[in-house]
Order: sequence, then structure tokens, then C-alpha cells
Amino acid sequence: MTATEVRPGAVRAGWLRRIPSLLFKGIRFLFLTLVLAWASLAIYFSTLPWAWLRIGLAVAFAAFGIWALWFTRRPRMRWAFAALYVFVLVGWSFIQPSHDREWRQDVAVMPRATIDGDRVRITGVRNFDYRSRDDFTVRYEEREVSLANLTGLDFFISYWMPGPVGHTFLSFTFDNAPPLNISIETRPEVGEGFDPLASLFKKYELIYVVGEERDIVGVRTNFRGEDVYVYRLRVPAEVARKLLLVYLERINELADRPEFYHLLSNSCTINIVRYANLVGRSGDFDLRHYLNGWVDRYFYDTRLLTAEFPFAELRRRSQVDPAVKASEDIEEFSQHIRESVPGMNP
Repeated sequence: MTATEVRPGAVRAGWLRRIPSLLFKGIRFLFLTLVLAWASLAIYFSTLPWAWLRIGLAVAFAAFGIWALWFTRRPRMRWAFAALYVFVLVGWSFIQPSHDREWRQDVAVMPRATIDGDRVRITGVRNFDYRSRDDFTVRYEEREVSLANLTGLDFFISYWMPGPVGHTFLSFTFDNAPPLNISIETRPEVGEGFDPLASLFKKYELIYVVGEERDIVGVRTNFRGEDVYVYRLRVPAEVARKLLLVYLERINELADRPEFYHLLSNSCTINIVRYANLVGRSGDFDLRHYLNGWVDRYFYDTRLLTAEFPFAELRRRSQVDPAVKASEDIEEFSQHIRESVPGMNP
């Protein structure tokens, strides 16, 4: 072997020795990228006035961070970036939720519950009459229900587009009254829509919309063009009662102390699973808790839905938007939209 020849084993050994260093550099790069991206987005979605100012500051911060972290060798620039990052973090931590904003009318009233034994009185129950998505008669009502008459629990999924993400909400059913629908949502201000990315940065407050199914389900199918599915959950009535009490406690907590909605930690399906755990659910985390457009299949796999049909057939029969549209003026709205849904009979 000549002096210029290198043994293959030596080459492999050299690469193996470099793996820890390369792994460390990769992790460091990913960490710094996430730090830079988070801070830049926090500036952009902050409460600073004027969009041009927020965009300009976010871009300037990102540009300086890229230069300080990867293109300059001067340590003081990295310290300057660290100081700016701490400044952004402190400023972001001072952003607090509030009930005092110019809310959209459909989320303007926070519900509140009073519990007296088995009797529950709820104020701020939404029951709007819609003529279009943005044209409606505002009507918030008071309802009284009895926990002793609570018989079941129905699970809704609504899709504004095909895919693994939707909106989930519950209806508590009674043997002497229409269902009570509760939907965990963002509380947008006038002129606001919903941006999933913005919801990670204290953009929206949280609200538990309590309402009649004709309102909460009907507006989604008839005026927002969403596809809605409903399933009867196979849980004892006593569990449904405990779950409703958990919901009512949270409703009152929010009325007293506002919170931010957060897509990953304080949103519809995540909270449904969290409260189910409080009343006795057993089971591990499942990715479908986040990809909630598939959570009905998760419920089917864990035997929370009727096994009368294969899942594909059950899902087909559980789509209710055609029935909702046909039942808009029917007095027994909730009963009518469930007539052909499997598993609804006690």
C-alpha cells in the first residue's frame, strides 16, 4: 500500500467519529431556527398597532437573527440577538386575554351556569335566526335543564374542507328537552376570521358557545357550507352528567377569567379529550386527537361508537347536513336530523 492510499476501514471510522458532531450541529441548527421563527411570528401576531409596523419589525428581527447566528463571527452580535429575544419574550408574556373587546355578535355573550342540585340554569344560550352567514336576528336565551333527565351524549364533526382537520363539539341529550349543544371555539373580534398559525400566538380568546342545535349546527351546514357528521357516543348517562358538570365549571371559569385559545393545548378536541379523562376515560394519546378530522375513526376503533356497521358505512349514514337543510323549519329539529343516524335509539 502506497503512502497516499487510505484504508476503507479508516474512512468509515472517520465518519463514525463525526456523527456526534454532525448530530449536535443539526440539533443546534433546528433549535435556533425554531427560536428565530417563533420570535419573528410573535412580533408579527403581537398587539402592536399597524400591520406595516409588525411586518417591518418581524422581518428586521429575522434578518438580524440570521446574520447574528450564522454569518458573523462576532460574539457580541449573538449576545445582542439573545437580548432582543428576551425582550420579545417578556413583551409577549405581558399580552393578556380580555373580555373587553369589540366582539362579533355571535360570540358577544359569555354563557354562565348556575347549579342547584339536579337543576342547571344557563344564561347566554345562543339561538339566532339566520337569513345568511352574516345576516341574522340576535337572540340569547336562558335555559334550564335537569341532570336527572340527561340520557346521552352526541359527538359532532364539522368540515369546512376535506382532510384531517375539522371542528368537533358535543350535544348533551335529555328525555324531556331538546339537546344542549356546547362548542369550544375562538372568540373573534369584529372583522376577524380564523388563522390556525395565529392561534398559537395569543391572537384569539376562548369561548364555550352554548346554544340550540338549530343554531350551532344549522349555521354550519346552511350558510357556511360545511359537512357535518353526528355520532352517538356509547357512554353511560352518569358519565355524560359528570362531563356536563365539568363543562359548566369551565364555562363559569371563563366567564370570570378569560383565556386564550391555543390550537395545540386549548382547543375543541384537545379539551374534549382532557375532560373525558377527568370523568374516567382510559387510553393513551393518539395523533388523531390533533388530526381531529379522523377522530371519529379513533372513537370507532376504541368502541365508543356503534359497531352495527363497518366504519365507512357508519360515517356515510352519520352525515346530517342534508337532513339539517331539510329540517330548518321543523319544530322537532334535533329529532329529525337524527332519524337515519345509526345508534341513536336508547
